[in-house]
Amino acid sequence: MKNPESFIPDLKELGLLMLGFLPWLLFLFFSGNTMSSLKIAIVISLVTSVVFGFGDLKRGFILQWGTCLFFFICLITVDFLNNLWVAKEMDLLSNLALSTIMWFSVIIGKPFALQYARRGLPKEHWNDKNFVRGCRFITVVWACLMTFAVLISILKRTTWLPSSNGVYFDITILNIVVGLTFTTIFKRKKRLQREHVNVNSIGK
Repeated sequence: MKNPESFIPDLKELGLLMLGFLPWLLFLFFSGNTMSSLKIAIVISLVTSVVFGFGDLKRGFILQWGTCLFFFICLITVDFLNNLWVAKEMDLLSNLALSTIMWFSVIIGKPFALQYARRGLPKEHWNDKNFVRGCRFITVVWACLMTFAVLISILKRTTWLPSSNGVYFDITILNIVVGLTFTTIFKRKKRLQREHVNVNSIGK
């Protein structure tokens, strides 16, 4: 039987990553179908991204800064200027913003998954090639998932994929769950491999 304590690092990393997505999850659940609910959801998400992500903002985390910037722009255009086009296209714009943030972090060589992963790792391992490569792969998978969400939002606006809004909501939630599950399993596998190598090295 596996030691239950061996799952603690994985759960801790999952919790930190979920905090990064918390504003988006809250926005998804509270935005509703009215202008007033959308405005409230924007305020909640912006406040959450600042309060719960303050430390990550100080560390320069790209996902956190991109999240704050997006919801700040939404606050101006929707809450203050009552821009109906932005409000109407919000699902597409939010998915597009999130996928853009992720691809941007990959392009500039600072994948967002790497920034989160380094928080629980000694500095001497931060630039390990396998570690960096793995985090980049995780970020690319996330970016692909959110790009898929963008395509779904586009199809939603056509007659090719007619369905209720509830179906698209479920697809978005499933997207995030798949991303979190993949990240947790992948990082656990890599961590166990590193520990196995370290044990063998000590044995020799």
